[in-house]
Amino acid sequence: MAQITPTEAASYLSRWQDVNRQEVAELRSTPLEAKLRQLCALLASRATFPVDPDRDPRAAAVAARWHRIRTHYGG
Repeated sequence: MAQITPTEAASYLSRWQDVNRQEVAELRSTPLEAKLRQLCALLASRATFPVDPDRDPRAAAVAARWHRIRTHYGG
């Protein structure tokens, strides 16, 4: 992996902060009706994707790992 200089890293982070500010501005200016249409389209697309039969066991394994981490570190 290529090393980057502190100046390059700062420039990279600055560009992403600009992107985040633009995204927030766009979200704030989007009318509620458009947001609701997007949400409806997203919910309607659920049937497009097949159910993952391994999802529940994997989710349980992740939850168990997080439980062990919280228990160990007192979180």
